[in-house]
Amino acid sequence: MAKRKIITIDEAQCNGCGLCIPNCPEGAIRIIDGKARLVSDLFCDGLGACLGHCPQGAISIEEREAEKYDERKVMENIVKQGNNVIKAHLDHLREHNEHAYVKTAVEYLQEKNIDIKTTEGGSRMDHHGGGCPGMRMVDSRNEGRKDGSGGEPAQAGSELRQWPVQLHLLNPHAPYFQNADLLIAADCVAFSFGNFHQRFLKGKTLVILCPKLDQGIEDYIEKLAEIFSSNDIKSITIAHMEVPCCFGTVQVVEEALKKSGKNIVVKDYTVSLKGDIV
Repeated sequence: MAKRKIITIDEAQCNGCGLCIPNCPEGAIRIIDGKARLVSDLFCDGLGACLGHCPQGAISIEEREAEKYDERKVMENIVKQGNNVIKAHLDHLREHNEHAYVKTAVEYLQEKNIDIKTTEGGSRMDHHGGGCPGMRMVDSRNEGRKDGSGGEPAQAGSELRQWPVQLHLLNPHAPYFQNADLLIAADCVAFSFGNFHQRFLKGKTLVILCPKLDQGIEDYIEKLAEIFSSNDIKSITIAHMEVPCCFGTVQVVEEALKKSGKNIVVKDYTVSLKGDIV
């Protein structure tokens, strides 16, 4: 066995609701004795399709000694569940750029004479291809901004250039992080600062988090550190509220920078409860 990323389930936090199960087409999770359990290392790809679907925050990613993920064994389980599950699985692999696993999966389908049209990914979101639309990567940096009515580009349109944006769901190796000016914003800032898109977001790749309510802050530090170390980040802008707990956003970024060993220009903005920059 070798070290690799794999999910871990906090038994104390898990309430056995089962909401994670449908989001793991690989079949790595089962409810046993009233708790969600990882039934086999072989079935868990460590890409986190189940992350974000646990209301208790009991699921996270860790790096430990584990059996090597086996795509062929996974496909044996998946084909029994029908075409929609197959599509969801392949889309999930493509979203994380796991092209070798996709190749193995397609070869398995061909061997079994299973004819299925799967989505090929791309920069736009396909809501009909299976998988979780909320986690599907969208990179629209090269598209014009629109006013939301289908007309010509507008001055006050949305400046959001990628999806997803929540740190828990982001892939550190997504293409929109390369050579990016990064905006790391606390969740409440966009609702408090009226000119958020034009003042902060324009031309930047967005990461949002809540240092008070989100669980797994240590995981956030690790993920940000991986984003910083794996990409040429040009600058970091932090935007957070003036309330004391929100300053944790700055602490998370500082710790992540230390772990990454990178020296990146950081600008820190505090927004008041009245929506002004302090």
